[in-house]
Amino acid sequence: MKELFRRLQNVDSVLQRMSIIGVIICFRSLAQDALNDVLGERIPFLLSSINDFKHHVMNGDSMIVSEMASATGLPCKVDPALVSALRSQKCELGEDEYQMACLLMVFIAVSLPKLARNEASYYKPSLEAHANNVHCLAHAINGIAGALFTICGVNDIEERLKEFLALASSSLLRLGHEPDKELVRNRESIYLLLDMIVQESPFLTMDLLESCFPYALLRNAYHAVYKSDGTALVI
Repeated sequence: MKELFRRLQNVDSVLQRMSIIGVIICFRSLAQDALNDVLGERIPFLLSSINDFKHHVMNGDSMIVSEMASATGLPCKVDPALVSALRSQKCELGEDEYQMACLLMVFIAVSLPKLARNEASYYKPSLEAHANNVHCLAHAINGIAGALFTICGVNDIEERLKEFLALASSSLLRLGHEPDKELVRNRESIYLLLDMIVQESPFLTMDLLESCFPYALLRNAYHAVYKSDGTALVI
């Protein structure tokens, strides 16, 4: 896999663009939380009715109800605004669109270890964020995956995200065998990204993460970043 990874081009560009998308999604999420709080005070009955629709909707009308729920600031498994934005980029879906979506997720999964080489990829416990905003990748990966595979109409978002998690875990575990410690100076900080991806995903669970990535490594990574920051870790 290492030899194949070296043949990938524009890895930094893809990761940077995904980080930017994640920042936008995070900012929009903050705005939606504020909107939901205001509507909860102004129109609580209407908001509770929309919430009931969201939880009891039939599968065939899920996107319609998701659009209504998203308009009131309620979180959705698949972001309807992102689906609409991506769908507007192309009028027709080619036969290879689904394959390209799968390959994009594979590209991102095998590229995550490169973030450990970046000096700005260290995690700041006091801010609960990475210095270069790579923590926003968790939002971008879940949002892009949900939107792309919804547009493709295959309805296998959960399976593709499980595949992504397995590939990303395998790629990050290889950092432990890297002899040059300077190249993996922020290895522990990037390990935390896996936990963030699962925490932000409505399709993934911690049990699944533990089957791909040893929890002991994740726990030690949290201890390492908190210790380096001089912050007490409470478990």
